[in-house]
Amino acid sequence: MRHALIFAAGLGERMRPLTDRTPKPLLEAGGKSLVAWHLEKLAAAGVHYVVINTSHLADRFPEMLGDGSRWGLRIRYAYEGATPLETGGGMLNALSLLGERPFIAVNGDIHSDVDYASLPAEPRGDAHLVMVDNPAHHPDGDFLLDVHGLLHAQGAPRLTFSGIGVYRRELLQHWRRVIGDTTGVDANPPRFKLAPLLRAAMDDGRVHGVHHHGAWTDVGTPGRLAELDTHLRQPPPAAT
Repeated sequence: MRHALIFAAGLGERMRPLTDRTPKPLLEAGGKSLVAWHLEKLAAAGVHYVVINTSHLADRFPEMLGDGSRWGLRIRYAYEGATPLETGGGMLNALSLLGERPFIAVNGDIHSDVDYASLPAEPRGDAHLVMVDNPAHHPDGDFLLDVHGLLHAQGAPRLTFSGIGVYRRELLQHWRRVIGDTTGVDANPPRFKLAPLLRAAMDDGRVHGVHHHGAWTDVGTPGRLAELDTHLRQPPPAAT
Protein backbone atom coordinates (compact mmCIF):
# COMPACT_ATOMS: atom_id res chain seq x y z
CA MET A 1 0.00 0.00 0.00
CA ARG A 2 1.46 3.35 -1.05
CA HIS A 3 1.48 6.13 1.55
CA ALA A 4 1.56 9.90 1.19
CA LEU A 5 2.21 12.90 3.42
CA ILE A 6 0.65 16.33 2.90
CA PHE A 7 2.39 19.29 4.54
CA ALA A 8 -0.44 21.42 5.92
CA ALA A 9 0.86 22.88 9.18
CA GLY A 10 1.98 26.33 8.05
CA LEU A 11 0.60 29.53 9.54
CA GLY A 12 -0.25 31.06 6.16
CA GLU A 13 0.83 34.51 7.29
CA ARG A 14 1.14 35.95 3.77
CA MET A 15 -2.45 34.88 3.05
CA ARG A 16 -4.03 36.83 5.88
CA PRO A 17 -6.82 37.72 6.46
CA LEU A 18 -7.95 34.65 4.48
CA THR A 19 -6.09 32.35 6.85
CA ASP A 20 -7.33 33.94 10.08
CA ARG A 21 -10.12 31.35 10.19
CA THR A 22 -9.13 28.87 7.48
CA PRO A 23 -5.78 27.06 7.11
CA LYS A 24 -4.18 27.81 3.76
CA PRO A 25 -4.54 24.24 2.35
CA LEU A 26 -8.29 24.45 3.00
CA LEU A 27 -8.73 27.64 0.96
CA GLU A 28 -10.66 27.00 -2.23
CA ALA A 29 -9.72 27.39 -5.88
CA GLY A 30 -11.92 26.16 -8.67
CA GLY A 31 -14.63 25.09 -6.24
CA LYS A 32 -12.43 22.75 -4.16
CA SER A 33 -9.96 23.23 -1.35
CA LEU A 34 -6.31 23.06 -2.33
CA VAL A 35 -5.84 19.92 -0.27
CA ALA A 36 -8.89 18.25 -1.85
CA TRP A 37 -7.23 18.54 -5.27
CA HIS A 38 -4.26 16.62 -3.85
CA LEU A 39 -6.44 13.97 -2.24
CA GLU A 40 -8.28 13.35 -5.51
CA LYS A 41 -5.03 13.01 -7.43
CA LEU A 42 -3.43 10.75 -4.81
CA ALA A 43 -6.46 8.45 -4.79
CA ALA A 44 -6.39 8.32 -8.60
CA ALA A 45 -2.71 7.33 -8.43
CA GLY A 46 -3.45 4.34 -6.21
CA VAL A 47 -2.59 5.87 -2.85
CA HIS A 48 -4.88 4.63 -0.09
CA TYR A 49 -3.32 6.07 3.07
CA VAL A 50 -2.56 9.77 3.62
CA VAL A 51 -1.02 11.53 6.61
CA ILE A 52 -1.78 15.24 6.92
CA ASN A 53 0.37 17.20 9.34
CA THR A 54 -1.42 20.06 11.07
CA SER A 55 -0.81 22.95 13.44
CA HIS A 56 -2.59 26.24 12.65
CA LEU A 57 -6.37 25.79 13.09
CA ALA A 58 -5.77 22.03 13.17
CA ASP A 59 -9.36 21.16 14.09
CA ARG A 60 -10.59 22.48 10.75
CA PHE A 61 -8.97 19.63 8.82
CA PRO A 62 -10.98 16.72 10.25
CA GLU A 63 -14.07 18.94 10.16
CA MET A 64 -13.63 19.51 6.42
CA LEU A 65 -11.96 16.28 5.29
CA GLY A 66 -13.14 13.67 7.77
CA ASP A 67 -11.50 10.26 7.57
CA GLY A 68 -10.90 10.47 3.83
CA SER A 69 -13.52 7.88 2.91
CA ARG A 70 -15.21 10.18 0.38
CA TRP A 71 -12.03 9.87 -1.74
CA GLY A 72 -11.52 6.20 -1.00
CA LEU A 73 -8.64 7.13 1.31
CA ARG A 74 -7.73 6.65 4.94
CA ILE A 75 -6.54 9.93 6.45
CA ARG A 76 -4.48 10.20 9.63
CA TYR A 77 -3.65 13.57 11.18
CA ALA A 78 -0.23 14.30 12.70
CA TYR A 79 -0.61 17.30 15.00
CA GLU A 80 2.61 19.29 15.43
CA GLY A 81 1.53 21.52 18.28
CA ALA A 82 0.91 25.25 18.27
CA THR A 83 4.25 25.95 16.52
CA PRO A 84 4.76 24.26 13.13
CA LEU A 85 7.79 21.97 12.95
CA GLU A 86 9.01 23.09 9.49
CA THR A 87 9.26 20.56 6.67
CA GLY A 88 12.00 18.40 8.15
CA GLY A 89 10.56 18.30 11.64
CA GLY A 90 7.09 17.75 10.22
CA MET A 91 8.25 14.79 8.16
CA LEU A 92 10.11 13.32 11.14
CA ASN A 93 7.04 13.80 13.35
CA ALA A 94 4.86 11.93 10.84
CA LEU A 95 7.37 9.20 10.03
CA SER A 96 5.94 6.61 12.42
CA LEU A 97 2.62 6.83 10.53
CA LEU A 98 4.12 6.42 7.07
CA GLY A 99 5.28 2.82 7.07
CA GLU A 100 8.63 1.46 5.92
CA ARG A 101 8.37 1.99 2.15
CA PRO A 102 9.11 5.21 0.22
CA PHE A 103 6.26 7.72 0.39
CA ILE A 104 5.00 10.67 -1.61
CA ALA A 105 5.13 14.06 0.12
CA VAL A 106 3.31 17.13 -1.19
CA ASN A 107 3.06 20.72 -0.04
CA GLY A 108 -0.58 21.38 0.75
CA ASP A 109 -0.48 24.94 -0.61
CA ILE A 110 0.45 24.21 -4.22
CA HIS A 111 -1.58 23.21 -7.26
CA SER A 112 -0.29 21.38 -10.32
CA ASP A 113 -1.16 18.93 -13.07
CA VAL A 114 1.61 16.54 -12.03
CA ASP A 115 0.39 12.95 -12.36
CA TYR A 116 1.24 11.33 -9.04
CA ALA A 117 1.06 7.92 -10.71
CA SER A 118 4.15 8.93 -12.70
CA LEU A 119 6.26 9.25 -9.54
CA PRO A 120 8.63 6.33 -8.91
CA ALA A 121 7.57 3.84 -6.25
CA GLU A 122 11.27 3.31 -5.47
CA PRO A 123 13.50 6.38 -5.94
CA ARG A 124 17.04 5.59 -7.07
CA GLY A 125 18.46 7.39 -4.05
CA ASP A 126 16.97 8.85 -0.87
CA ALA A 127 14.64 11.25 -2.68
CA HIS A 128 13.11 12.01 -6.06
CA LEU A 129 11.99 15.63 -6.53
CA VAL A 130 9.72 17.19 -9.14
CA MET A 131 11.27 20.41 -10.42
CA VAL A 132 9.57 23.23 -12.32
CA ASP A 133 10.55 26.39 -14.19
CA ASN A 134 11.37 29.28 -11.90
CA PRO A 135 8.30 31.44 -11.18
CA ALA A 136 8.52 35.22 -11.17
CA HIS A 137 8.53 35.34 -7.37
CA HIS A 138 11.46 32.87 -7.16
CA PRO A 139 13.66 33.69 -10.16
CA ASP A 140 16.89 32.14 -8.86
CA GLY A 141 15.49 28.64 -8.38
CA ASP A 142 16.68 25.99 -5.92
CA PHE A 143 18.71 23.17 -7.46
CA LEU A 144 20.53 22.18 -10.65
CA LEU A 145 19.14 19.15 -12.49
CA ASP A 146 21.82 17.52 -14.65
CA VAL A 147 21.40 15.44 -17.81
CA HIS A 148 21.57 12.22 -15.76
CA GLY A 149 18.64 13.23 -13.56
CA LEU A 150 20.80 14.02 -10.53
CA LEU A 151 20.08 17.12 -8.47
CA HIS A 152 22.85 19.39 -7.20
CA ALA A 153 22.78 22.06 -4.52
CA GLN A 154 25.36 24.11 -6.43
CA GLY A 155 25.55 25.12 -10.07
CA ALA A 156 23.36 26.73 -12.71
CA PRO A 157 20.91 26.96 -14.30
CA ARG A 158 18.65 26.15 -11.41
CA LEU A 159 15.07 24.97 -11.32
CA THR A 160 12.53 25.43 -8.54
CA PHE A 161 11.49 22.57 -6.29
CA SER A 162 7.76 22.07 -6.80
CA GLY A 163 7.01 20.78 -3.31
CA ILE A 164 6.28 17.30 -4.71
CA GLY A 165 8.61 14.40 -4.08
CA VAL A 166 9.13 10.77 -3.11
CA TYR A 167 11.26 10.04 -0.05
CA ARG A 168 12.92 7.18 1.74
CA ARG A 169 13.07 7.13 5.52
CA GLU A 170 16.85 6.99 5.23
CA LEU A 171 16.92 10.68 4.29
CA LEU A 172 16.12 11.47 7.93
CA GLN A 173 18.35 8.82 9.48
CA HIS A 174 21.16 11.19 10.51
CA TRP A 175 19.14 14.39 10.66
CA ARG A 176 20.71 15.68 13.89
CA ARG A 177 24.25 15.35 12.57
CA VAL A 178 23.34 17.23 9.38
CA ILE A 179 21.22 19.93 11.00
CA GLY A 180 23.59 20.62 13.88
CA ASP A 181 22.76 22.87 16.82
CA THR A 182 20.30 25.22 15.16
CA THR A 183 17.27 26.80 16.78
CA GLY A 184 14.47 24.29 17.26
CA VAL A 185 16.40 21.03 17.19
CA ASP A 186 16.13 20.62 20.95
CA ALA A 187 12.39 21.21 21.00
CA ASN A 188 10.09 18.27 21.63
CA PRO A 189 9.31 17.34 18.91
CA PRO A 190 12.29 18.87 17.06
CA ARG A 191 11.78 21.66 14.54
CA PHE A 192 14.00 21.97 11.46
CA LYS A 193 13.91 22.42 7.67
CA LEU A 194 14.21 19.59 5.16
CA ALA A 195 16.41 21.52 2.70
CA PRO A 196 19.74 20.92 4.55
CA LEU A 197 19.10 17.17 4.51
CA LEU A 198 18.36 17.28 0.80
CA ARG A 199 21.51 19.29 0.09
CA ALA A 200 23.63 16.84 2.09
CA ALA A 201 22.10 13.91 0.20
CA MET A 202 22.72 15.73 -3.11
CA ASP A 203 26.40 16.06 -2.21
CA ASP A 204 26.46 12.25 -1.99
CA GLY A 205 24.58 11.78 -5.28
CA ARG A 206 21.49 10.44 -3.55
CA VAL A 207 18.79 12.81 -4.87
CA HIS A 208 17.30 12.52 -8.35
CA GLY A 209 14.65 14.60 -10.04
CA VAL A 210 12.55 15.30 -13.08
CA HIS A 211 11.63 18.55 -14.84
CA HIS A 212 7.86 19.01 -15.00
CA HIS A 213 6.86 21.31 -17.86
CA GLY A 214 3.14 21.50 -17.10
CA ALA A 215 1.01 23.66 -14.84
CA TRP A 216 2.18 24.50 -11.33
CA THR A 217 1.26 27.25 -8.86
CA ASP A 218 2.70 28.08 -5.47
CA VAL A 219 -0.40 29.55 -3.83
CA GLY A 220 1.48 31.89 -1.54
CA THR A 221 -0.56 35.09 -1.77
CA PRO A 222 -4.24 36.05 -2.11
CA GLY A 223 -3.47 37.32 -5.61
CA ARG A 224 -2.05 33.98 -6.79
CA LEU A 225 -5.00 32.18 -5.21
CA ALA A 226 -7.43 34.42 -7.13
CA GLU A 227 -5.52 33.83 -10.37
CA LEU A 228 -5.61 30.07 -9.85
CA ASP A 229 -9.33 30.17 -9.06
CA THR A 230 -10.03 32.09 -12.27
CA HIS A 231 -7.95 29.66 -14.31
CA LEU A 232 -9.58 26.55 -12.87
CA ARG A 233 -13.08 27.91 -13.46
CA GLN A 234 -12.47 28.51 -17.15
CA PRO A 235 -14.26 26.00 -19.37
CA PRO A 236 -11.96 23.55 -21.18
CA PRO A 237 -11.19 24.43 -24.80
CA ALA A 238 -13.63 22.99 -27.32
CA ALA A 239 -12.47 19.89 -29.16
CA THR A 240 -11.52 20.42 -32.81
